Formats: sequence, structure tokens, C-alpha cells
Amino acid sequence: MTTSREVKMTTRRLALAALGGLTAPGLLRAQTAGMAWKPSRPVRLIVTYPPGGVNDIVGRIVAEPLGAALGQPVVVENRAGAGGNIGTVAASQAEPDGHTILFGTTAMFGVNPVLYRDSGVNAAEDFRCLGTIGEVANVLSAVPRRSQARTVQELVAEARQRPLVYGSVGNGSSSHLSAVVFLKSAGIEATHVPYRGSSPLVAAMLAGEVDFGFDTAATSTAHIRAGALRPLGVTTTRRASALPEVPTMQEAGLKDYDLGIWFGLFVSARTPAHVVEGLQQAMLSTRTPQIAERLQRAYVDPLAIPAGQLDAWVKEGSRRWQAIAREAGIRAD
Repeated sequence: MTTSREVKMTTRRLALAALGGLTAPGLLRAQTAGMAWKPSRPVRLIVTYPPGGVNDIVGRIVAEPLGAALGQPVVVENRAGAGGNIGTVAASQAEPDGHTILFGTTAMFGVNPVLYRDSGVNAAEDFRCLGTIGEVANVLSAVPRRSQARTVQELVAEARQRPLVYGSVGNGSSSHLSAVVFLKSAGIEATHVPYRGSSPLVAAMLAGEVDFGFDTAATSTAHIRAGALRPLGVTTTRRASALPEVPTMQEAGLKDYDLGIWFGLFVSARTPAHVVEGLQQAMLSTRTPQIAERLQRAYVDPLAIPAGQLDAWVKEGSRRWQAIAREAGIRAD
């Protein structure tokens, strides 16, 4: 049986091919020319977070080429609230005819089923993946005003010498769970202070309210480059292109640490197979060097899972995140 780790390693070896040879103009035209289905009216892309954040930015980056391939505009609709659950419920209630697409994230599929058990929707079971777009790393950063650590191992040693306090973007967030796994893997303890989003967390770190924290490369990189935060490791199994000098948590000595935050497009699991096929073929238009460059400018690294592995990859990742969330005993803020 293929493990999730093997799937990820295979996927990342194929990522450049997916952005190069697989999307050569001639092949792209040949594949999209035979599309079994196209929409009859504009398609709405539900992004479950407010405008301006990384989710919204990535959604808008892929909406334009996707619409061009489908022959209809793809209109981004922001439906924020409840950690993405409000938009997820709205997408699940839409007619499963391919005209409503959900912008999916790790949190919605791997954490929300634990946090919002009575919502009436389970993203991991109720949606089918059209394709992945990219992934962003959480960055473990020490706060120079409070910590002298320059490596993960030095932070671990510091935690054994004195009580440490860490911040996250909220209970149950990937930021919080990244820290939970870190503490467990390292065999240390620290006090958790949840903030309500990346901006408040970063502000708290800059003010010296905590010793360390996990936040995405998208919101941490500028402060790291300015020297206000000291990066120790990234949570993905490959180094972030925005911070190539920062080791992965695995490289830093935490074996099997792998908690990347991915983005993808989904439709209702009730959507007819020929519609899913047409949408999946259209997604090839989002896998070009130009789109990859735009994603990397948003601190997101392209990620292309082979179509035959998509369903198993999403389900395995969802089970893993849900297990971490349950073990941590998380509760919604």
C-alpha cells in the first residue's frame, strides 16, 4: 500500500514536470479540446476567508486561467466565518452541477470536522478534489527580544531551562497544531496563547509577548527578512522558496515532521463524473510557469498531486490532521 509520505515524495518530484512538460501549450490544447463538459453560465468560486488574505489571493490567481479554459468567468465569492465552515456549508448546499467550486484548505478538511461536528457538513467526505494548487509552510520563529535560540535544538534546550510561552493564530488552527506536534516530538512543554489571526499574532511577537510562534511564510517572511523574527524551521518537507536558507523541521532533527498547508479546488461529491472530468482538465490551465511565479510571489509553492492519487491523498491528509486535532483536545475559540 502506498503511504501518504510516498505519495508526497512522488508528488514533489513530479511538481516541476506538472508545471513544465505537462502544461506545454500543445499538450494543454490537446487535452482541453476534448473536454467532456463546460459550464453554461459563470462559475462561482467560494473562498471561505475574507478578501486580501493568502486564501483570497490564491483563489483569484487561479480563477482567471480557469475561467479562460472553461469559457465562462470564474467569480470569487468570499464567504468567511467559523474558520471557513460557513463557506463550506454553502458550497455543500449548492446544486452539484459544476457551477459552484469550493476553494479548499488543510484546515477545512483536516481540522473543521473535529471543531464543528454539528455543522451538517464534513468536507473530507462531502467533496471531491479537482486538483491541488500549492502549499505554504508554517514557520517556527523565535522572538529575538525574548529568546536567544538560533536553531530548533537550541529552542528545545531553552524550553528545558525555563518556562516558554508560544503564540498561535487561534485554537485548532494549523499554527496551533504545528506547535502541538513540535512540543510532542521534542518532548517539551510551553504555555499556549491563542490570538485571533495572523496579524494579532505577529504584532504580539514583535511586541515580545511570547517566546516563539508558528505562522505562515506568507505573513512572516517580511518580518523575518527585516530581522524582527528569527526563523528556526519550516513545517513542510521541502524548504520554502521564500526562505530557502531556513531548514525544514525534519532537517532540524524532528523525524517525520510534515505539516504543510495546502490549497485546492473541490466540488460536491454528488457532481457527475463527466463534469468533474471537465473541471479537472480545465485545471491544467492553472499549472503554468506564469501562474507558478504568481503563487511564489504570494509565498505559496506550487503543488501538483497526480490525478489518480488525489482522493487518497486528501483523505489520508485529512485523517492525519484530524487525529492530531483530537489528540490535542482542541476546541473552537
